[in-house]
Amino acid sequence: MLLALDDAAVGQWYRAAVEVLSEFRGRLDDLNVFPVPDGDTGTNLLLTAQAAVAALDAEERRSTESAWTVLARGAVLGARGNSGTILAQLFRGLADQLAGGPPADGPTFAAALHKAADTAYAAVADPAEGTLLTVARSGAVAAVAAVDEGRPGLADVVRAAADGARLALDATPGQLAVLRDAGVVDAGGAGLCLVLDALVTTVTGIEPARPPLARREGAHRHPHRHAYGHSADVPHQPPPGPGSEVQYLLADTDEDAVARLQHRLAELGDSLVVVGVDTPTGREWNVHVHVADVGAAIEAGIEAGRPYRVSVTPLAPVPPPAPVAGTRAVVAVVPSDGLAELFVGEGVRVVAARPDGVTEDDILEEILASTAHEVAVLPNEAALVPIAGRAAVRARDAGREVGVVPTRAAVQGLAAIAVADPARRFGDDVIAMAEAAAATRWAEVTLAEQEALTSAGRCRPGDVLGSAEGDVVVIGTDLAAVGRDLLDRLLSAGGEMATLVVGPDPDLGDAVCGHLASVHPTIEVIRYDGGPEGVPLQVGVE
Repeated sequence: MLLALDDAAVGQWYRAAVEVLSEFRGRLDDLNVFPVPDGDTGTNLLLTAQAAVAALDAEERRSTESAWTVLARGAVLGARGNSGTILAQLFRGLADQLAGGPPADGPTFAAALHKAADTAYAAVADPAEGTLLTVARSGAVAAVAAVDEGRPGLADVVRAAADGARLALDATPGQLAVLRDAGVVDAGGAGLCLVLDALVTTVTGIEPARPPLARREGAHRHPHRHAYGHSADVPHQPPPGPGSEVQYLLADTDEDAVARLQHRLAELGDSLVVVGVDTPTGREWNVHVHVADVGAAIEAGIEAGRPYRVSVTPLAPVPPPAPVAGTRAVVAVVPSDGLAELFVGEGVRVVAARPDGVTEDDILEEILASTAHEVAVLPNEAALVPIAGRAAVRARDAGREVGVVPTRAAVQGLAAIAVADPARRFGDDVIAMAEAAAATRWAEVTLAEQEALTSAGRCRPGDVLGSAEGDVVVIGTDLAAVGRDLLDRLLSAGGEMATLVVGPDPDLGDAVCGHLASVHPTIEVIRYDGGPEGVPLQVGVE
């Protein structure tokens, strides 16, 4: 019998959890009716636990990090679905309390479990009772009570946690009508009980005796993957309609941006869970939400940071309609006639930028004029992204499905339309376009109109400015020299292809293309002339 949980015991526990979740996956999937009856809770819990163990296997021989830390990171980065993401948060909460410390004895583990349950509640935007959260908290409370009652041994504490969780699980049908009507306990809570029982087995060597997880006789079965069948009884459902589960990892962000993202996603949908974890390259987040508007959920992630490993899963098995000509369109804001011709040649509807700016009405008018039901919008300028977003909201009110791909430069718009595919589901197409745009680093050469203090120093009227992602990084007096320096800086971070949009001076284009051919001969170069007069050179690097 173990007296404390060291790294080896923690790894043994998680492997035991994978085994039991694998054994009971089908039963857990069958119990799944909340938050949507999509029959995948057992699968998602198993995949999350497997991701944790896979991370430990990958790091075991080369890392000095605590097993708690490695397992939590693997779980968060590999979490699947609503219940899987909450389980990952529990694992991360345990790691926050126990990693780096001595092996966890009974009191230490009880306190850590209680804290982990609290953090799991905080990770869920709209926590519901009668779920995995309730079961986790009850197990933690029972563990702390065992210590307070004079039973501080690790075996007593983990038995109390597992027994308390099981009692809470049995009570879940009385807390959620959808569970009572279906004759089931909460699937996520049942999965957590299995994980805690695996801990008891690891510590004591004896598997707890439990009644089987089964549906009550006489209760009606839920129609798997027919979402919202009990929406009148359940207050935490996604918006009306078939809806989709959107999940992605988010990097290159901060706490404030994540808080804004949570607020935005809470407005868009439900079942929102956001869990952060530290990685060797910085803090990353696992974002999970159920929404009707997939594009808007992805846009929110791009505005907050760098989403990757994006997955979109329909909450009801409605097959995508066969593509129909004229049902989808792309609308782009374009700053010059030359670029307008280029975008039009790709089948894109164009909103021409005017000296006095582009308005929300201009973009809305072009969306509606397309007569398409599905419209992707490319603002192609950072300041126009929120304006395009407001136009999209109004177009959705008019019955159109609109996704804004937050392109901040014309070269990002070109990258987006290069991957557009009307044969894909619309939400998937918007995601692909957004990912292509986000993968394109953009820069431009302009002329200073007034004296100013920039990131590269003070500039004066007439100076040549080289900007990358909106920040001035080069100041000079010669267009070609600044263009060459700017390209060298961009390509120092890697790249395979450079897209150049050259303004009125073709000699500038010749100079930078010659530089690329001689200094960066492996880079594929695509050149377009006809760029806007006020921007001598635009660059995109992929």
